[in-house]
Amino acid sequence: MNYPATRSEPIVDTLHGVSVADPYRWLEDEKAPEVQAWMKAEDALTRQWLARVPSRDALARRFHELFYVDSISAPIRRGTRYFYARTHKDQEKAIIYWREGEHGPEKVLLDPNGWSQDGTVSLGVWNPSWDGRKVVFAQRPNAADEAVLHVLDVDTGEWSKTDVIPGAKYASPKWTPDGKAFYYEWLPVDASIAVDQRPGYTELRHHVLGSDPKKDAVVHPRIGDPTTFLAGDLSRDGKYLFVYVIRGWSENDIYWKRVGEKDFRLLVKGEGARYALQTWKDQFYISTDEGAPRQHIFRVSPAKPERAAWQEIVPEDPVASLESMQIVGGHLAMEYLRDAASELRLTTLEGKPVRTVTLPGVGAASNLVGLEDQDEAFFLFSSFTVPKQVYKTSVSTGKVELWAKVELPVDTERYTVDQVFYPSKDGTKIPLFLVHRKELQRDGERPTLLYGYGGFNVSMQPGFRASILPWLDAGGVFAVANLRGGGEYGKAWHEAGRLHHKQNVFDDFHAAAEYLVREKYTRPGRLAINGGSNGGLLVGAAMTQRPELYGAVVCGVPLLDMVRYPLFGSGRTWVPEYGSPEDAKDFQVLYAYSPYHALKAGVRYPPLLMMSADHDDRVDPMHARKFVAAVQNLPGQAAPILLRIESNAGHTGADQVAKAIESSADLFAFLFQTFEMTGTAGGATAEAQ
Repeated sequence: MNYPATRSEPIVDTLHGVSVADPYRWLEDEKAPEVQAWMKAEDALTRQWLARVPSRDALARRFHELFYVDSISAPIRRGTRYFYARTHKDQEKAIIYWREGEHGPEKVLLDPNGWSQDGTVSLGVWNPSWDGRKVVFAQRPNAADEAVLHVLDVDTGEWSKTDVIPGAKYASPKWTPDGKAFYYEWLPVDASIAVDQRPGYTELRHHVLGSDPKKDAVVHPRIGDPTTFLAGDLSRDGKYLFVYVIRGWSENDIYWKRVGEKDFRLLVKGEGARYALQTWKDQFYISTDEGAPRQHIFRVSPAKPERAAWQEIVPEDPVASLESMQIVGGHLAMEYLRDAASELRLTTLEGKPVRTVTLPGVGAASNLVGLEDQDEAFFLFSSFTVPKQVYKTSVSTGKVELWAKVELPVDTERYTVDQVFYPSKDGTKIPLFLVHRKELQRDGERPTLLYGYGGFNVSMQPGFRASILPWLDAGGVFAVANLRGGGEYGKAWHEAGRLHHKQNVFDDFHAAAEYLVREKYTRPGRLAINGGSNGGLLVGAAMTQRPELYGAVVCGVPLLDMVRYPLFGSGRTWVPEYGSPEDAKDFQVLYAYSPYHALKAGVRYPPLLMMSADHDDRVDPMHARKFVAAVQNLPGQAAPILLRIESNAGHTGADQVAKAIESSADLFAFLFQTFEMTGTAGGATAEAQ
């Protein structure tokens, strides 16, 4: 590989008595002309390499068939109106529609396809007022997290020229009952504030429609701690205002007041526990993992809010973990996970069991979408072999009916899904989903793609992924490991994979790879690994810790320099998950697994496709740049080390179908080439060599 010239510098920091080399620190400055030229050259080299892969065009054609589809989201009801998102076979971006009544004529509400000539302006959060007359929504340039709030009149389709609010990176607006105002989280847009300190400046503000946003009242001031999030909520009746102070993904405090009162008061202090709250008819319903790793639910009277007066109404389930709670149709609607698969349950508001909602099979379902005082509700369902479906249910009768589904040009009957459990290094049993063609031969030669995440209490559920179909059709195996650090088994599962226990996540992943080899699905030379964001850290650590175990690595928008990560993007907010390099004990753990620092000369690392984005304001792309430069310049490194940079895209990528097609075609072209696989446009005759 004739890589672009990349200089190194003799930069060495002494941290807690340890000499830490950082030869590619100059690549942190994205705005520098030299860095821009290097990025352009690296991306051009990668795209030229990928363009020569024989199967790439066929893969792109197949993804075109799979990605350009008609679909509809679960609708939300506001007043007499229904709001929902719909994708179209001939549109790049989803369009938001509304109807008067469930079966009224469909009208366009928000169409991001026309917001910019090049399609780089995206729709972020959107929320209709309770009467369905107004919608507050966010525009996101380059699909980044940074956003600007706007307000739309539903009847006229006109955008307000007054209600335009920048600084909405973390905003999740909550309407007042009369639809004349909303509360929102606001960040100052000030270049003088260091990027790593900015989250600590978040305020909760109150905006009255038609007023100057610069004069919006500050309802709760900034915390000043860049490792925390501040979030607001308002009860539907407008009586109670809440503020969450969130420290990572393991604990938070809740403050509250009656609207009109001056000061907030503490409802609960999260000492190693997290709390979520719903309100209805002057009662608070709180789900928490305090004293119950899989969570339980309490009812709290605002007249007696002290902790000792809380009444447990739904106890902890010993085998299923509570993921979310809603109040729908005068009932508690709860989403549980049992071995990573969804269960939906209903109880009365006193916690008396009513029923388990009938699902089409084992898969991933959303919680019920509905209103506290309306009987109808909707939910989404999919599985590895069932594309997304929307179901409607009656809370009172339990009737479930199919409301909408995605039609794809694929025979999903040819695939099968297995769930197995394998032992990790310390003996912990880890779930693993395996998806493949029914006639698969376990001969140790199947190309296999292992996916994982393992962090931030995020659960990897068995939902549909159209992008893996050409891989399955080519004789490949797709595997998803439910690693510690996620939320599949509640708080204890998360805690076992964070901070000083982070190595457990990597050990779980290595053990998954060893299981796939031991059970003769594949061999190391035909085993690929993939992950993004925290999952990018996962595969970066896997690649540097066990390079002999993996045959290819696809690493997306990752963290890889764990010594300097808090200084960039939203890094400070992740200190509760990873620890701080400024703390001596945390530093020892972080430095030990930091992929950028773990690279060693003389080690043969597997082929790498690094997938980055040029406007990622969450995980700074400097991680990807520095790591690629370091691997490319190791003496004796023979395997391709490629850096692909998505233009005009943020952390979650671009929201245009065409770009998703190109990205997926490049990802699988890299794997097909690395494993010497061939395929046709339809993929049905593709077979591993």
